[in-house]
Parts: sequence; C-alpha cells; structure tokens
Amino acid sequence: MDNSRDLDLDGIITDIKAQYKDVARRSRAEAQAWYESKFEELRVTAGRNADSLRETKNKIAELTRIVQRLNGEVRSTKDQRCKLEAAVANAKQRGETAIKDMKHKLSELETALQQSKADLAQQLHKYQELMNVKLALDIEIVTYRKLLEGEESRLSAKEGFPVNISVCHSQGGLTCSPEPGFA
Repeated sequence: MDNSRDLDLDGIITDIKAQYKDVARRSRAEAQAWYESKFEELRVTAGRNADSLRETKNKIAELTRIVQRLNGEVRSTKDQRCKLEAAVANAKQRGETAIKDMKHKLSELETALQQSKADLAQQLHKYQELMNVKLALDIEIVTYRKLLEGEESRLSAKEGFPVNISVCHSQGGLTCSPEPGFA
C-alpha cells in the first residue's frame, strides 16, 4: 500500500487557518459587541447612579440643613425652658417669701387686734367705773343741794332774814357764801 498520497497540507493548513481566523474574528466581534453592550449598560447604569447619587447628596445636604436648623431650635428651646424654669423657681421662691411675710404680718396684726381689743375692754371698764363714780357724785350733789336748800329754808325761818347759799361749780369744788339779806 501506498500511503503517500498527495495531500495538500499547505492548503489544508491555510483553510484551517482561515477558519480559525474567521472564528477568532467572529469571537472577537462578539466579544467586542458584548463588551460594548455591557459598557453601554454600565455607562447608563453609572449615569443613573450618578443622578441618583447627586439626588441623594442633595437630599443629604437638605436633611443636614434641616437637622442643623432643628438642632438650633432644640438648643434655643432648651435654653428658653431653662430660663422659664429658673423664672418659675424664682417666682415660687418670691411667692413663698411673700406668703411667709404676709403670715408674719397677719400674725402681728392679729396680736395688735387682740391687744387693741384688750385695751378697749380695759378702757370700757374704766369708763364704766368713771360713769358709776360720776353717777354717784351726781346723786351726792343732788343730795347735798337738797340738804343745802333745806338748811337755807331752816336758817331763814329761824333767823328771820333770808339766807342765800350759792353753789358755784369750780375746779376745786363748792363755794358757799352766806349773804345776809336786809328786808
């Protein structure tokens, strides 16, 4: 047998090379298309993500400003609350002091009222005693006047001439002056 056939190895190799080049070219074209489609998808996704990131950054900045403003308001409100609590405590302390002072003054006034009532009762008692003495003296004066008038009429009847006894009111008491009368 003759195994030596005339094979065109160069042609076969050229065909195979051409097939491999064609396969490589198609694979490269597919890989390039796949790469470009993936790159385009990633670029679109990156653009969306960049827009989303910008929006998120803007929202974060806005929220940061809101948080800072709210923190300022909270601090201001806390300061105001502290001031109000101090004012309430101060007013409460002043109120308690005023109540103590008023209670003390009320106690003093009640003591003064009781003392005034006692003084008034004592003066009323003295007034009643003086009125009783005055009434007794008035009765005595009336009695002495009647006695004097009786003595005057007795003397005038006995002596035969009129006797005039006058009663004078002075600071020291009575003054009597018998004046003989000539008829």
